[in-house]
Amino acid sequence: MVDTAPTLNGVLETGLYVDDLAKARAFYEGIVGLRAMSLSDRLAAYPVGPRSVLLLFQKGLTDQPLDTPGGTIPPHGGNGQLHYAFAISADQVDGWLARLADHDVAVEGDVSWRKGARSIYFRDPDGNLLELVTPGLWENY
Repeated sequence: MVDTAPTLNGVLETGLYVDDLAKARAFYEGIVGLRAMSLSDRLAAYPVGPRSVLLLFQKGLTDQPLDTPGGTIPPHGGNGQLHYAFAISADQVDGWLARLADHDVAVEGDVSWRKGARSIYFRDPDGNLLELVTPGLWENY
């Protein structure tokens, strides 16, 4: 028996659970600059880069299975302050810092990493920690 897992091609979706979907949408669309590709009272879906999707779920609306024409989506949910990162190029750092300042978004951390990457940390309206990070942080980025 060979114990090798089939290949993974990347992380496609990142899901966050928000208290107020309209408030979260205003932040991610107005400040982060994302454009929704799917909207409902249950979720907002945003393309991020060529192959990733950020999903914002309204808390309390994913606690039960969801029947769709193609099958049932199992219940899911999450609480607490989560962390995720968006990849940016090094020449975008100053522009992001200016944009965050223009929108009165506090930068909680600004880290220069040993291999040359830089991370900028700030929070969304639900307290989730967003990171904007330049190449050189990880072996594969």
